[in-house]
Amino acid sequence: MKKVNNAEASWTFCPECQGRGKKSRGLSMKARRQYKIALDQFEKTKGEGTAPVHPKGHLYTCLNCNGSGLLPSASHPIADKENFPHVAIIGGGIGGVALAVACLHRGIPFTLYERDINFEARSQGYGLTLQQASKAIEGLGIFSLEKGVISTRHMVHTTDGKVIGEWGIRKWMQTDEKTYTKRTNVHIARQSLRLALLEQLGGHDAVQWGHQLINFAASDGEGVDMTFEVNGAIQRSNADLVVGADGIRSSVRRLLIGDDSTPLRYLGCIVILGICPLSALEGMNSSLLDSATVFQTANGNERIYIMPYTSDSVMWQLSFPMTEKEAKALSAQGPQALKEEACRRTQWHDPIPQILAATLEAKISGYPVYDRELLQSELLEKGGKVTLLGDAAHPMSPFKGQGANQALLDALMLARGISKGCNSSSQWRKAGIRESVLTVFESEMLERSASKVKDSAAAAQFLHSEIVLHEGDEPRGRCLNKKDQ
Repeated sequence: MKKVNNAEASWTFCPECQGRGKKSRGLSMKARRQYKIALDQFEKTKGEGTAPVHPKGHLYTCLNCNGSGLLPSASHPIADKENFPHVAIIGGGIGGVALAVACLHRGIPFTLYERDINFEARSQGYGLTLQQASKAIEGLGIFSLEKGVISTRHMVHTTDGKVIGEWGIRKWMQTDEKTYTKRTNVHIARQSLRLALLEQLGGHDAVQWGHQLINFAASDGEGVDMTFEVNGAIQRSNADLVVGADGIRSSVRRLLIGDDSTPLRYLGCIVILGICPLSALEGMNSSLLDSATVFQTANGNERIYIMPYTSDSVMWQLSFPMTEKEAKALSAQGPQALKEEACRRTQWHDPIPQILAATLEAKISGYPVYDRELLQSELLEKGGKVTLLGDAAHPMSPFKGQGANQALLDALMLARGISKGCNSSSQWRKAGIRESVLTVFESEMLERSASKVKDSAAAAQFLHSEIVLHEGDEPRGRCLNKKDQ
């Protein structure tokens, strides 16, 4: 990534591509002719069969903004309250703040509500891996991540330390250098990324903290009326569009479609997380702790995954099968019990026992793993001027590292959709925000994320089975995909 001071930079959308990062070359004469022939044939049959789909022009990267959709600016654009809808974003996590940032860059008015009383109120301190979103965050004005760590090697071991899989740029290029021009995964603390996004908004004051959503309903006038509890008192507000970005236990989702239609689905395992500073591992000299290696060890039941958290610390994630009742009980016992259980189950090769032993209880958490069945577009259609994104729309297990990635992509796609569908000539107020923006957004979001939800649920099973011990220089589970082909 280019080194840019995100906190000091202001951005505005690129007029060449209208902030989308890509431009269309338009349709060739051949494509136009073929579509017209197909359409004429369909009309001659009086609508029998399937109507031809209008072809789309080939997209190419906008050279004016280098694909980010943004250009440097002396200041952010002034919110266009006359033409754009006012967006109420419920939830100040990664997805919600990302949507606010994407709206800011496009002059879309918004208000960001968060139930926590401040940034530090609730632990969101575990790490995440930017995969597809490592490029997409440039569309959010983040062109450098000072606290991001790039991994160049991924290794899989049996419990005695035997290597049964290795991949990554370092393997393929047979070099020990840590800097590459090719695309790589970026590991970063969730709070560090969240803070980088908040800096785009001008800091913590851009969030309406301590706002717990109680209810919402279609306004007698226009938009949606919302009711919040704030410091024990009731406050009301109104917006043209409400976006639930409030996580797997989303209040917006519950109020919109209820919990009964798509309840939480327990995936049969518990996750215990910890963060350990490398300085706590005195005398431990291991190539696995070079701040550029991700490694995992498994035995067909327990599985631990360890990745760089910062340049001088690692995050570990231990998971294993357990009944839902047992998982809830263990989680409720707190960090000490979680640490004892983790240590008991992982007397494996170095440096795993040492890492877990050196991890402070204050840096340990654990929870049963849930997702939900895939959401169908029909359930959202009745939402009118309300929609969902991120874990509120498509929660998934953490085993494919896709939750934050998909939330970031959702946020950018929705803001771009609003910018395109609600411009001054769109007459979106007459057509409605759902027809102008939400129907297409939800369809594309759910289609894109569906495979991630399925793969993440499958990973919750095969990572705790003999399949994980398959020998091969490839991510675990890829052998299953080969069998299906």
